[in-house]
Amino acid sequence: MIKIESKKNKFTYNVYHVTKAFYPKEDIVQTVDEKQEPLVKIHLPEGTCFSLAPEECVQTEDVQEEKRDVTKKVYQFLSKQTGQELAWGMLTGVRPTKLVMQKIEQEMTKEEIFGFLKEQYCVTDKKAQIAYEIACREKALLDQLDCKNGYSLYAGIPFCPSICSYCSFSSSPIAEWKDQVDRYLDAMIKELKATAKLMQGKPLDTVYIGGGTPTTLEADQLDRLLGTIRENFDLEHVLEFTVEAGRPDSITREKLEVIRKYPVTRISVNPQTMQQKTLDLVGRKHTVEDVEQIFHLARELGFDNINMDLIAGLPGEDAADMQDTLEKIEKLHPDSLTVHALAIKRAAKFGQEGRTMDPGTEITQMVEAAAASAERMGLVPYYLYRQKNIAGNFENVGYAEQDKAGVYNILIMEEKQAILACGAGASTKRVWNLPDGYHIERCENVKDIKQYIARIDEMIERKKALFEKD
Repeated sequence: MIKIESKKNKFTYNVYHVTKAFYPKEDIVQTVDEKQEPLVKIHLPEGTCFSLAPEECVQTEDVQEEKRDVTKKVYQFLSKQTGQELAWGMLTGVRPTKLVMQKIEQEMTKEEIFGFLKEQYCVTDKKAQIAYEIACREKALLDQLDCKNGYSLYAGIPFCPSICSYCSFSSSPIAEWKDQVDRYLDAMIKELKATAKLMQGKPLDTVYIGGGTPTTLEADQLDRLLGTIRENFDLEHVLEFTVEAGRPDSITREKLEVIRKYPVTRISVNPQTMQQKTLDLVGRKHTVEDVEQIFHLARELGFDNINMDLIAGLPGEDAADMQDTLEKIEKLHPDSLTVHALAIKRAAKFGQEGRTMDPGTEITQMVEAAAASAERMGLVPYYLYRQKNIAGNFENVGYAEQDKAGVYNILIMEEKQAILACGAGASTKRVWNLPDGYHIERCENVKDIKQYIARIDEMIERKKALFEKD
């Protein structure tokens, strides 16, 4: 066990996450004591104690600079103690490309950005390079949009065929809600119509139907949802319209034919793995053959922009399993591939299964194999984000053909445009582009499905109040 003692609460977040990145298997206990003299004390399992006195740190009124300096000194100590460097250094945020984008917009050169990342955050050259390349690609795509005046639309379907054991999203088994789905759609359609009225006259850039699993809806329900969007929103200038079809066990020819009736430009067919033993273990009620059949059916029906998601490090899998999965994916050749690294809280299952290989080492091999596979398919990295507690200090990366990048994914990461989100648990975001930078405010819909249905008028008023602000 590791014990972290901080003088101020403001140090706890960064110090915890940097320490956890070096010691992913260790439990960490944190305390705050304003009476203690050191800014931070860390007690490591091997008996080593690190203490950081106030006079050792930069003296400044800038809180962010102070936190960064404390974090850097903790990082340097832990790096020396363990003999390791973290690929992303002491960077704890989930959006490293957002930081790089800001520097590009400030007209810093590539060399200056690399120097900034290395000096301020101890980021390796390899990660600085990929962050820079992705930020440049993102900027080129965002320059096609009217981010200041335009907006994007999200509609969430909080149902799945079953709940996967690794899932942390807010969703419910469709079988338990069959008699409520139409009522849920009634409420969301009311919210969608109110949203269309609220944003009338503003350009709509992207539409994303997510969840959950949108294709848990019956074909006529899906038709009703997509029809409502087409009838109430001006889709003439929409650059991207995504339906996250997701689970193969929820997709049918009839549902795909419904989607083809509408100006949908992109769908997802997400296996997460192509190992049958893993699909069975995590509770996905479909086969590897189902994935392949649904993918080929979608191609047959004319879908020319299909994304697939994979997770590196699912329970029971090793690097050889990932390699086999990637070989199967390459035969299908999706237009984009998103590779997620397992978070530490789920990587704990490795120990429960009696695994001897370190999950960080094994996931490293998986992630690197996925990058090589994407390159063989002609897919380039176009967006990147990090989760808290990813084992091995990894990142999640989206790869795509040059003209098939997921624009909505980039907008979520870079936070430069308003996103109007409808449905239970959906989070609406308003972005002000001010002279001194971007200002963001959010309003959240309630997650509980019954509460969402009962309080739909309240959800609409929240959104209205946010966008009527000066």
